[in-house]
Amino acid sequence: MSGGEIISLIGIIGALALLMYLVMKGVNIFIIAITCSAIVALTGGINLYAALKENYMTGFVSFFKANFLIFLTGTLMGKMYEVTNGAKAIAKMIVKTFGPKMALISIPLACGIISYGGVSVFVASFAVFPIALEVFKEADLPRRFIPGALTFGCSTFAMVAPGAPQIQNAVPAQALGTDLMAGAVNGFISAFVILIVGAFMLYRMVNKAKANGEHFAAKSVDNFHDNSKLPSGVAALIPLIITIILINVKVNGKVLLPLEAGVFAGTVIVFLVLNKYQDNKTVLNNIGEGCKTSVFAISNTCAVVGFGAVVKAAKAFPAVIDAMVNIPGPDFVGIAVGTTVIAGICGSASGGLGIAAPLIGPVYLAKGVAAAAIHRTMSISSAALDSLPHNGYVVTVTNGLCNETHHDAYGPVFWLTVVAPAIGSVVAVILFSMFPFLP
Repeated sequence: MSGGEIISLIGIIGALALLMYLVMKGVNIFIIAITCSAIVALTGGINLYAALKENYMTGFVSFFKANFLIFLTGTLMGKMYEVTNGAKAIAKMIVKTFGPKMALISIPLACGIISYGGVSVFVASFAVFPIALEVFKEADLPRRFIPGALTFGCSTFAMVAPGAPQIQNAVPAQALGTDLMAGAVNGFISAFVILIVGAFMLYRMVNKAKANGEHFAAKSVDNFHDNSKLPSGVAALIPLIITIILINVKVNGKVLLPLEAGVFAGTVIVFLVLNKYQDNKTVLNNIGEGCKTSVFAISNTCAVVGFGAVVKAAKAFPAVIDAMVNIPGPDFVGIAVGTTVIAGICGSASGGLGIAAPLIGPVYLAKGVAAAAIHRTMSISSAALDSLPHNGYVVTVTNGLCNETHHDAYGPVFWLTVVAPAIGSVVAVILFSMFPFLP
């Protein structure tokens, strides 16, 4: 590397470190992203004005244009499940089905099923949290493991599994021209490995903590008296099942509905099936709240994607990509490493994929690698380093929802949402290297 590239690389690393630190301190993400983008620009040989006006804003707006409808429909579906208590009903049914002995794993399973149906990870976490409190209190499990259980269920195996109507599945599909079931066989196996490995880790960590004398300790903000009337868990599942069918089942080679249309149809079905559990007078207000939430959510992601776009324009970035693309071994090693590193830089799986899919994907397509295999490898590997401490979802769930500190709760989150998906990524690399053309 030249001297300029070395300075640029130092700037990228320094900006990333600063980004993580400021997020941990609770600084606004827009301030962070623009400040860190300026550091990358000044050290990376980019005119500062051009970096912000052209590179940053192009990355920001491009991601917004490509994915807003996905965020909007997913948020609206989540809002319908929230106001009808449908998501809570599904979670409660799953916890009851698995019983006391499986109480610990029932929480991530409940989150996973709700998320796989298309409900946003934020809504799923907020819906399951009150049930997790009850379960952890009843089983006398240390409260600090609740963020790990929630984030593990929402942002790992369910988020990246084939067929999931989540943004982490949609972005590579758009970039590579594949469908949501791309790489299904190897993808489901890898997702199952993440689930099993994570469940083992979760039980091991909790049992060790209990052996060391830890117990459930309620916080002053905890509420254990939610007596709201819940719909049938089975009835609440129906819209999720229909949504998955609509966006994945093909007729004459075409899916029944595009992703956004399918999720919106699911939203309407939630409204119809669970209508008696909501106040119809507030429907427009709920839709308005959902629209505002979706804009807020995608804008936060766009802010980080914009930072990634500036990094992409820095002097050192081509050398970094070249090093990752030319990693010795199977092509899928480079795909997985490149994707997870970029997702780590962005602190977001969706944001990282927004940069990595159109950048790395075509390189490997040109090498003759199957598009479906690239899609699924990128989707799975995006779920590892994205969950570093500066990840917005991790911060929201750990500090905002669960009222835990990173000091107490991030250790389990790291093992469950970074290490377990990393192991799943290794499995995916091995499987796709051996069987790249499986359905």
